[in-house]
Amino acid sequence: MKKSLSIVFALTLALPIAAFAQGTMKIGTVDMQRAFKDYNKTKEAEAKINDAKNAAKKEYDDRAEAYKKALDEINNLNKQLESTALSADKKTQTAKERDDKIANIKNMEREISDFRQTRERQLQEQLMRVREGIVKEITDVVMEKVKTNNLDLVLDKSGMSINGVPVLLYSHENIDFTNDIISVLNKPGRVTAPAARTSTTTSATPARAARP
Repeated sequence: MKKSLSIVFALTLALPIAAFAQGTMKIGTVDMQRAFKDYNKTKEAEAKINDAKNAAKKEYDDRAEAYKKALDEINNLNKQLESTALSADKKTQTAKERDDKIANIKNMEREISDFRQTRERQLQEQLMRVREGIVKEITDVVMEKVKTNNLDLVLDKSGMSINGVPVLLYSHENIDFTNDIISVLNKPGRVTAPAARTSTTTSATPARAARP
């Protein structure tokens, strides 16, 4: 997230020191992480994804409940087969019924496992698409600010180095324009790109998954 939100800090290494000393360089800072968090579209997208997660969980729970009932039926048939009072013909019939249910429950196990992994993959891909789209929107607004104010350099205050240390250790508050970016993003009536669609359907040929 932070890596994708950071705005090319490495370029500062190539800038002439004289430009800083003379005060000719126009610099701005923006907290991209806060802009992402406070953007209304982010909250709306999170709500939709959570709805999709809840729908997937309900379907999974329904499948798991059906599996439990089928397992109970098999256990009951096994108890019947242990009875000495059962006739030979009835025992044969009961054993066949039990074997058919065992074959069916194995299919249910595969379907439940496949369903879980498929939905996890779909939701993760959906989340990544939404995040990438929102990050691009924020970056576009930042670049408009750069052009309008003729800025030479913009640093992301939320950026972290590979050592886990903030890339920007200090900056004066008067060069930060995060609030301006958030105001533009949340401006009523602002035209934005449509959000990525959140699907609640499953794949016809899902892959195996682990129990949640």
